[in-house]
Amino acid sequence: MKPLVNPRRVRSLADGRSGAGPVVYWMQRDQRAEDNWALLAAWQQAVERQRPLLVVFCLVSDFLEATMRQFSFLLKGLEETSATLTERGIAFTVLTGAPAKVLPAFLREHDAACLYTDFNPLRLCRTWKAEVLARISIPAFEVDAHNVVPAWVASPKLEVGARTLRPKIHRLLPEFLEEFPRRLPDVLPWKQKLSSFDWDDCRTSLKVRRDIGELTHWVPGTHAALSQLKTFASSMISSYDTGRNDPNVRAQSDLSPYLHFGQIAPQRVALVAARAAVTEESCNAFLEELIVRRELADNFCLYEPRYDSVDAFPRWARESLQDHLKDPRPHRYTLEQFERAETHDALWNAAQRQMVNHGKMHGYLRMYWGKKILEWCREPHEALAIANLLNDRYELDGRDPNGYAGTAWSIGGVHDRAWPTRPIFGKVRYMNLNGCRGKFDVDAFVNVWGT
Repeated sequence: MKPLVNPRRVRSLADGRSGAGPVVYWMQRDQRAEDNWALLAAWQQAVERQRPLLVVFCLVSDFLEATMRQFSFLLKGLEETSATLTERGIAFTVLTGAPAKVLPAFLREHDAACLYTDFNPLRLCRTWKAEVLARISIPAFEVDAHNVVPAWVASPKLEVGARTLRPKIHRLLPEFLEEFPRRLPDVLPWKQKLSSFDWDDCRTSLKVRRDIGELTHWVPGTHAALSQLKTFASSMISSYDTGRNDPNVRAQSDLSPYLHFGQIAPQRVALVAARAAVTEESCNAFLEELIVRRELADNFCLYEPRYDSVDAFPRWARESLQDHLKDPRPHRYTLEQFERAETHDALWNAAQRQMVNHGKMHGYLRMYWGKKILEWCREPHEALAIANLLNDRYELDGRDPNGYAGTAWSIGGVHDRAWPTRPIFGKVRYMNLNGCRGKFDVDAFVNVWGT
């Protein structure tokens, strides 16, 4: 049988003795039935072993400041994924609780043949994976279904920045930026009864903040993601090159929540964007953000375990920030003041309100937002903690390598270079309100989001 998945996209996590039961795919980061390399790798194993295929998701309540806002989006997307898999004869179930407690027991109960899972560089998710592996004795495999070029293939080390990762990615794109297989061999259906679960029970069982609730203007799921991709490719990507840094222009894709929850494959987005009838400048600018910059963030979190700490900042940034700890700070705000958008800066307040009310802050403003938190905090440790907390609490696409790399860039110069020394910032790149006024109509943005 011809491989459905490039073998270099798959790596072995553990050897062991196969059980007599199904192949199990532990779905984590890539929560979709379409265009999913991890699902396809498990699918092929099930066909070759003549076993059924089970898909399982472990629902954990306390996940990195996630609130009902994010969990609602996740669960509605999973409902759609579950229905699609069921139509194809593949069983899907949700296990509630820490993966190390619920998944090994599930695998033993069903005498699983082997375990497949998707790749996630975040520390907590890697800990879950290690804890599960320590409690099972069957073969286990990891598949990078989130990056166009698998993270461990793209680079074996922490990259300095886009300038060092970009040529490596571009050299590998001809191998990995391929179309997904469309015709799949039949897999044996699962005929036994799985432990029942109820979507409403999943929602009510969550021990999360419910005052930050569902955002009705975002429609979760793969169908909605593909519809948004179609809209972007047909009418918005044409202005991406010139308009992506203007918060008043609809030039960005608005796909980041769907990409974060794995409801659409970045590779599908790249394939559609590459075929769009737009200028080479707009297409290349978008693919730079979608592939190089996004995969640079995965590289950062994969090879820098302290990605959410100032210890991850480059040495020149740590030293220069330290040198300026005692610089006067005319404005200082608490976490609560930041959260309530109670600063003296109307643009910053508007950006914060956009994040709180819309669930997604414009990408250019995230940089300004992060740098001002540094400027208005006592020291970088506090600034980074506040930025990550607010980002993870309110952004639909929070708790993501892109978010951690973004705050580390804004506050600590990660993936950037040293700049001329300034008060407070040291050699970290500075941004100010006048610079924003030179790029877009600040007053127009504040009029929309300022109240």
